Amino acid sequence: MKLAAALGIVYVVWGSTYLAIAVADRTLPPFLMLSVRFLVAGALLYWWSSRRGEVAAERPGPRQWRAAAIVGGLLLVVDTGGVAWAELRVSSGMTALILSSVPLFMAVLDRACFGVRLPLGGVAGLVIGLVGVGLLVGASGHVDALGVAVLLGASFAWAAGSTYARVAALPRRPFLAASMQMLCAGAMLAVVGIGRGELGHVHLSAVSHASLAAVLFLIVFGSLIAFTAYGWLLKNASTRLLSTYAYVNPAVAVLLGWAFVGEHVGGREIAAGLVILSSVGLLAFARHPREQPEPTAESLPFHIREQEARTAEFRSAPRLSELYRVAA
Repeated sequence: MKLAAALGIVYVVWGSTYLAIAVADRTLPPFLMLSVRFLVAGALLYWWSSRRGEVAAERPGPRQWRAAAIVGGLLLVVDTGGVAWAELRVSSGMTALILSSVPLFMAVLDRACFGVRLPLGGVAGLVIGLVGVGLLVGASGHVDALGVAVLLGASFAWAAGSTYARVAALPRRPFLAASMQMLCAGAMLAVVGIGRGELGHVHLSAVSHASLAAVLFLIVFGSLIAFTAYGWLLKNASTRLLSTYAYVNPAVAVLLGWAFVGEHVGGREIAAGLVILSSVGLLAFARHPREQPEPTAESLPFHIREQEARTAEFRSAPRLSELYRVAA
């Protein structure tokens, strides 16, 4: 029940954060807006963790804060910051569809970095996915090429940060770990925003009520609830199960963008999205072998050696392709 609830939150809430970021971007600069989001959410979550005795029990030191800064920097500064900036140029629904192509690039990285061979079905998925991206970018006048490039770079950062988070020296309590990541990210985003001159673009009288409501939604639902649920899933859900939200988030984002802000959704965009999601499915199923049958008494020694070899391989080289990022 707890697992289903966490997955449901990630499915629906993160699908809606694309629209919330687009609305907040209308009258607020992206990096300072995210800085406020994560500093407020992180401070509240850290206070809650302290009240629950988690801070006293964990006693996070420089090693834990360093790990939180690395993970928070990759997940929330590079990735979410890149998404917020790109949504100034790309619609929220198209942003979600573009990010759903990330497993294609993760498969390439697996081959280049760890020598993992791609099965025939995975190769087909890679080719089909590139065709889908081409449909969105090359022949469509609705998607900005620079925005797409930023989104793909941001998504790589999410995959790398999620992979590192599985082995990083983060606190065991998910609330405390999430709060530390958000506090570190909020501070870094403030530096980025000030460095870009965003302070000069903040005019409180010009900030719309819709943008303020979107920021409040991102703080409460996107950060306090969904990001914490994702951190818990990283530790308690299988990679294959966690990756399923790659198929749900784009549909939620496209539907909300079309229904509430009238974002363009034409036949080409729908076709490209279906092609990309199909390629993700081919990659996911191609890269997960069938489960092995239960060992018999005669095959038990060989089975044990095989499992030990697989465990050693996983510990030495976590695979980036095991995490599929499509959430903001």
